[in-house]
Amino acid sequence: MSDGAIFAKKPELPLAQHKFAALNGTPEQRQEAMLKLVEGIKVDKMAAFYSRLVAEGVLKEDKALRAELEAASATELTALDKKVEEAKEEHGDLEQNESCIHRAVFLAQIGEDDKAHEAYEEILQRPTTTLNQKLDIVFGKLRLGLFYYRPQLIQKEIDRAHELVNKGGDWDRRNRLKAIECIWRCSQRQFKEASDLFVECLSTYASPELMSLADFVCHGALACAVVMPRSEIKKKVIDAPEVVEVIGYIPNVSRLLRALYDCKYADYFGALSGVETDHLSVSRYLYAHRRFYTREMRIRGYAQLLESYLSLTIKSMADSFGVTQDFIDKELARFVAAGRLHCVIDKVGGIVETNRPDTKNAQYQHTIKQGDLLLNRIQKLSGVMSI
Repeated sequence: MSDGAIFAKKPELPLAQHKFAALNGTPEQRQEAMLKLVEGIKVDKMAAFYSRLVAEGVLKEDKALRAELEAASATELTALDKKVEEAKEEHGDLEQNESCIHRAVFLAQIGEDDKAHEAYEEILQRPTTTLNQKLDIVFGKLRLGLFYYRPQLIQKEIDRAHELVNKGGDWDRRNRLKAIECIWRCSQRQFKEASDLFVECLSTYASPELMSLADFVCHGALACAVVMPRSEIKKKVIDAPEVVEVIGYIPNVSRLLRALYDCKYADYFGALSGVETDHLSVSRYLYAHRRFYTREMRIRGYAQLLESYLSLTIKSMADSFGVTQDFIDKELARFVAAGRLHCVIDKVGGIVETNRPDTKNAQYQHTIKQGDLLLNRIQKLSGVMSI
């Protein structure tokens, strides 16, 4: 058995996404997610996870299903315990570790997350555990952290994974770590870091256990859209072969990127609305940032349009974005007051005048200020030396 093979998909991260959609999606999305959630629970004999969902009010209790799941999980756990004992009596350290890992993975699969963490940690501390096995155990703990969304645990295991990878992790595990960290950065609103990781691992993405390529492209492309310069979006995202391969499955994301690059702002706003409904509102990683994201993307659209003009009418700007003049007036006033847009609104004339910041003058003033500070320090130092 190859190292890492048994860590393929347990627990199934899509089930956590189905749970989230069942609570936060549209009525159609909730119904579909609920069906997939129950189906996944049955397939993986997730007795403990099912009990948790019933206690949380996500699912209605089915006593017959609960009894069936508990019996199936108990039977398999007994068989795994037997294999662990056999490995201790008849095999070496490697086989013993693998049998214990199988048992820990099954505990994670059925929803016994605390017991799974304890089992993983016990194996991790063994002197006979290989580097690759340690990495795979950390990935297993990461999956549990992502499944139940425990930020402190996730960050701790990411840091641990980096330490192990730097000691000699292979290419596959390095790439898997980058993909996991990309999604984690998205969930923490660190879109710049997420976009860099997305570009790095996109061409070699091989982590279907994390999410499908289409979902990975969706999250990564949305991160790039909010922080990446327009000139780079087409080269690194829109025209990337891996993006082209799956972009048809996420049409609103495709429209958003294309409209931003082509400066078609009415289509851009329409696509942004679709992205919020179809992706931000149902993604367990992006849901908390949906308002921030749509606001930043609106600011980006306004700023991109204003960059092309010294002045333009409010009516022209409203027509460009396909909204009313009153909406544009309120939006610009709010963002100008917050210092996010560099322009002045002439309400009487119905004109928006840009006042781009003078970066060269700002750099000059900064240099003068730093020079004054340096001279003051030199004077103080000369006074000390003369004494």
